[in-house]
Amino acid sequence: MSLTKQIRIVFMGTPDFAVPSLKVLMEQEWNVVGVVTQPDRPKGRKKILTPTPVKAEALNHDIPVYQPHRMKDPEAIEQLKQLQPDLIVTAAFGQILPKAVLDVPRFGCINVHASLLPKYRGGAPIHHAIKNGESVTGVTIMYMAEGLDTGDMISHVEVPILDQDNTGTMFEKLSRSGAELLKTTLPKLVEEGIQAEPQNHEEASYAPNIQREDELIDWQKSSKKIFNHIRALNPWPGSYTSWDGKVLKIWKSINPDVRTLHSENVNDAVPGTVIQMNKEGIEVKTGDGTIWLTEIQPAGKKRMDVAEFNKGSNIPEGTRFGS
Repeated sequence: MSLTKQIRIVFMGTPDFAVPSLKVLMEQEWNVVGVVTQPDRPKGRKKILTPTPVKAEALNHDIPVYQPHRMKDPEAIEQLKQLQPDLIVTAAFGQILPKAVLDVPRFGCINVHASLLPKYRGGAPIHHAIKNGESVTGVTIMYMAEGLDTGDMISHVEVPILDQDNTGTMFEKLSRSGAELLKTTLPKLVEEGIQAEPQNHEEASYAPNIQREDELIDWQKSSKKIFNHIRALNPWPGSYTSWDGKVLKIWKSINPDVRTLHSENVNDAVPGTVIQMNKEGIEVKTGDGTIWLTEIQPAGKKRMDVAEFNKGSNIPEGTRFGS
């Protein structure tokens, strides 16, 4: 019997990010004896109870699925022990595993994390890397420990962040890169053993989940920081400002490094002031210049290009966003 058939693996993951990693395990014919994912959640306006992407993929392969509300509950731990896993593989599972779980598999628990650790530990590493203007991020496979993404590193791969990237495009790139890294790492881990590298905790940074207050655009900041803010929150949850007392979502803008000003004498304008609007976009004063917004979503309407919005609506010059 091949080693892949002998090793009993439990996979833990929830969103689309984790699906390619599960697919790799199946394609390589690893013995996945169970999948643990978050409970089904209501989605959409009709609040239809919807399985997680990982659950849907697991059911396609007839893998037993478990959906505990909390992995630290005794019932969840006992259920896991009954599966007798030799290894637990996690990817964007969404819960911190307690020591009682980490101690179950003989090969330990490993995690596919979307950053180059020790940078960007936490639940939103992609958002924060883009928001901070990083030009490179990556994926790290690490042993899981009791702390938040503090375990020893097994392998990693770098992935560039291009100016045209946003969280959605990087989510897909890192998801694929993580799966490929898992594909090459796992055989070495169980067949040969890999000398894991401890993290330098002094170099650690954190990427907590995005809160509502993180979505608000601060027009006092530089044009480049606002550009990074907007693309970091696209396609979810979206950045916003206020216009005429209502929320105005901002989905896309033009990189200020490659966009020259169309207007003059904007230095006296207050940040957040609309300088001009035309079919190309909305030019808004920032802390160090201006930025062009190209895709917006007024309250109660769909996302649209400014060119489309401009056909039937207008935001007058001098309008101040955020006031």
